[in-house]
Amino acid sequence: MENQKFNYDNKIVKLFILATLVWGVVGVLVGILAAAQLAFPVFNFGLEYTTFGRVRPLHTNAIIFAFVGNAIFAGVYYSMQKLLKTRMFSDTLSKIHFWGWQLIIVLAAVTLLAGFTTSKEYAELEWPIDILITLIWVVFGWNMIGTIVVRRVQHIYAAIWWYLATFLGVAMLHVVNSFELPVSLFKSYSIYAGAQDAVVQWWYGHNAVAFFLTTPFLGLMYYYLPKAANRPIYSYKLSIIHFWSLIFLYMWAGPHHLLYQALPDWAQALGVTFSIMLIAPSWGGMINGLLTLRGAWDRVRDSAALKFMVVAVTAYGMSTFEGPMMSLKSVNQITHFTDWTIAHVHIGGMGWNGGLVFGMLYWLVPKLFKTKLFSEKLANTHFWLSTLAILVYAIPLYWAAVTQWLMWRNFTEDGFLQYPNFLETVTQLIPMYIARIFAGILFLVGFLIMVYNLAKTMAAGSFVSDEAAEAPALVLAGARNPMKETLHRWMERKGVRFSILVFFALAIGGAVEIIPMIFIKSNVPTIDSVKPYTPLELEGRDLYVKEGCYVCHSQMVRPFRWETDRYGEYSKIGEFVYDYPFQWGSKRTGPDLARAGVVGGPMYKNAAWHYNHFMDPQKMNEQSIMPNYAWLAVKNTDLSQTPKKIRAMQTLGVPYPEGYDEKAVDDYLTQAEGIVADLKTSGIETDAKKQIVALIAYMHKLGKDIAEQPEVAQVELHSESFTEAAAQKEVKLLTSPEDLAAGEKIFKTTCVVCHGPEGKGIATFPSLVDDEWLHGNSPEEVFHSISEGNVAKGMVPYKTQFSEKQITQLTSYVLTTLQNKENEDRK
Repeated sequence: MENQKFNYDNKIVKLFILATLVWGVVGVLVGILAAAQLAFPVFNFGLEYTTFGRVRPLHTNAIIFAFVGNAIFAGVYYSMQKLLKTRMFSDTLSKIHFWGWQLIIVLAAVTLLAGFTTSKEYAELEWPIDILITLIWVVFGWNMIGTIVVRRVQHIYAAIWWYLATFLGVAMLHVVNSFELPVSLFKSYSIYAGAQDAVVQWWYGHNAVAFFLTTPFLGLMYYYLPKAANRPIYSYKLSIIHFWSLIFLYMWAGPHHLLYQALPDWAQALGVTFSIMLIAPSWGGMINGLLTLRGAWDRVRDSAALKFMVVAVTAYGMSTFEGPMMSLKSVNQITHFTDWTIAHVHIGGMGWNGGLVFGMLYWLVPKLFKTKLFSEKLANTHFWLSTLAILVYAIPLYWAAVTQWLMWRNFTEDGFLQYPNFLETVTQLIPMYIARIFAGILFLVGFLIMVYNLAKTMAAGSFVSDEAAEAPALVLAGARNPMKETLHRWMERKGVRFSILVFFALAIGGAVEIIPMIFIKSNVPTIDSVKPYTPLELEGRDLYVKEGCYVCHSQMVRPFRWETDRYGEYSKIGEFVYDYPFQWGSKRTGPDLARAGVVGGPMYKNAAWHYNHFMDPQKMNEQSIMPNYAWLAVKNTDLSQTPKKIRAMQTLGVPYPEGYDEKAVDDYLTQAEGIVADLKTSGIETDAKKQIVALIAYMHKLGKDIAEQPEVAQVELHSESFTEAAAQKEVKLLTSPEDLAAGEKIFKTTCVVCHGPEGKGIATFPSLVDDEWLHGNSPEEVFHSISEGNVAKGMVPYKTQFSEKQITQLTSYVLTTLQNKENEDRK
């Protein structure tokens, strides 16, 4: 049969490669900035657009969708044409795909830094961009499937199975998770709430890792690793088992991100079960990749491309073993909310994704430009820098995770938390965070070396945009002959039928988990005392989302004693029914806030404390790594949007009275004036329309509805009744160096937040070293103040956090060491 002549489209591959290099550098730079902010808060720059809460989502989106995304498309467009012996279906679709994807990236960067976010991890972009993503993804799929239809080969090779699964899986995930109700051009609410939203989001979040960061890369591995090694894939049969089992099992595993949380046990059990099962197909793929190199390991020694690929496949194996282990409940209680998760995802991101991209580029660019790589030595230097960066990044964060978990759960001999102040556990991690910065810099240096190396390679070579090729036309094979053709080989030449089977394999897991959560009411039992957010609280919640507070703070108290003692009562499914979207979080860089509004609880702080904390966290505690949010006291809430938000909530089923949108602004201002008056008693002047007032209202809402609220008088206790209560217990001051040192430690980890390191008071909080005491400064009165607290002033009762001996030690330190030091300073 005569060969047909055609041309491969190399230009689109080149464009995606260049975009990969540019966005890769940007993504890593933003990651280094985010890492620096966690160790040195000065790198937040005091600007609302550069706080960690906005920079961190930018980093994840830049790496996943800009760097990795463009690399995927470069690898897919090159390998599909070669494997199918045809040009891409449409040059126009290819161009729309490229420029449309770059537009999405730019819009994502601008909107995320501006604070326009849905707060859903890996799906933060607002609804207009979601629609654009859908359209461009359809263009990509249209071009891919069209190319399969016009191919010149009978059977679809394994790499293309994975590309099809990627297109179908991401399309399904993105559409289902992005159902949202627009309020304005830059604001929408998820149609799911609370536990339902959590299940949908982590079905998406887990499988976004699967179908954007795993399946396309397995396709790239099945093409580029054999090409670079000049060896056939080890086992065709193993690739079949690997493919079908992995795409079926992966979709069930999402709930393992929600263990011990407000989710039905059956959903958690499904997530754990299928996560453990995932080890088999994942390691099947790793084994298939590594055994492809049998007889070619001598080439690995000399080829940087193969070195990167070996590390990539090894990192894939490590991550896909570690992930199922983290889904075991006994392990998950250690890893969840800690830096273990961060280390885990970066082993995959830097090792698996980064390694395979680097290896692919070192092999592909010389092929496209018909020349040798400019410098194999530079490529090897990049390899060792990159590998070292991965180790320097991950090991300290694993160490940090175990350190923090042990500190969270450590109790004294008297049964109290040894580290009741969350900040104590954070300050111990700063050296590990500094190591992470160094790792990021190493990775960036290696990346820049690669950019230089590839640029020199391109300059030395000769690029052909339309590469001439020829191949015989496709001859239809007709009906399947069972004696000559296996069932799977027959399926491989039926592209549309193959795609339909892939779709059903993908859809089953999500349907089984999501549909019951949405339509079976018993899965989300309601709590009568839980009320919808007031207009002021709703605006405050939107600010919480806008500023990215969910990045550092969880709102989920798990049923562990060390969490309930620290935060309050464990979380229930029914308390989140009006949370559009949910805010449970996945990492605690700061304390959990689910019980921040429970008056008298360990997390409660009054309005003045919150105001001062937002304005200058380091003034409250110089060890804090939280950025300041001073602009919240300057900017007004846009009250024209409040009625629209109320109507949107009513559409979603929140039971506001009919016509409530018309009085929402009045209710907003009435509640806000109460907070303004409260702040005024502490000497803080502000306006009811300021954003900071709304955020304070939201803080005081959290957990309030399910807790028994004591009646908190807005006036001080009568001094006589207070003195009588204090006099019931005689307190003898302790003078030993050991006791005073213990008191000093408690003061510097707990009291320093409000009273300062020398006890002179911060902002509106009182001095402990002058002669003006609210309830007297006898040992008994001070002991009683510490034990019982003063809820009206934001001081919690510390008798639930410290033993009587510890409170006596603290009293002794305040009345002896602190006051003696102040008297000496006066002299």
